Parts: sequence; C-alpha cells; structure tokens
Amino acid sequence: GVETVRFYEREGLIPSPLRGASGYRQYPETTVSRIRFIRRAKSLGFSLREIRELLSLQGDPAASSAEVKARTQTKIADIEQKIRALRRMQKTLVDLTDACDGCVPVRDCPIFNALDAHDVGRDEQLSF
Repeated sequence: GVETVRFYEREGLIPSPLRGASGYRQYPETTVSRIRFIRRAKSLGFSLREIRELLSLQGDPAASSAEVKARTQTKIADIEQKIRALRRMQKTLVDLTDACDGCVPVRDCPIFNALDAHDVGRDEQLSF
C-alpha cells in the first residue's frame, strides 16, 4: 500500500522517487524490485532492521554470500527458539484444558485459578 511504501522511504529502505510532470511519484523498476525483496523477507520473519542489513550487504561489493548465509542461519535459530516457546505454551494450555472438566463455576475453574495463581510454584508451571 501507499503508506507502506512511504514508510519504507522514511526508513531509508527505498529511495524517494522522482515526481513526474503530473506530480505523481514514479518508481523505477529497481525500487519495485526492492519492495518485492522487502515483502518476501518480511514474510520469512526478517525484521526491518535485518532487512536493512541485508540490503546493505547487497549494495556492498566487498560483502560475500557467507555473510548473507550467516544472517539467515541466525534467523533460523530465532525461529526455532520461537517454535520451542510456542510448543511450551501449547503444552501448558493443553494441560490446563485437560485439568478443566467444564462443569464447575468459573470461580472454581482450574484454568482461571492457574492463570490467577500468585504463589511461585504455580507461576513456574505456567512459565514459557
């Protein structure tokens, strides 16, 4: 969208375009390609900071693909860590759901009680 493209301009991810005689912004194909690159990188989980770093490598004649590979491997490790955290969250939620038969008043619900636990032992059980 227009706001996203303008945001990329403000963030220095793409150059500001020239304006035609009509006053409309005219983006060269290189900028359109860069926007596609940014969109694909975002869809793979790269942050804007990481994308900026990748783009700077792309423009650096001394940079090697080893640097790009290392950054991608770091992203893979980040994703694996998030997956582990999500699995722990899922297990905790499954355990809580299994502990609730759904037949008691809300005030006695083990899910609410676990989420509202104030003692350390119970909080540790819910840590992610």
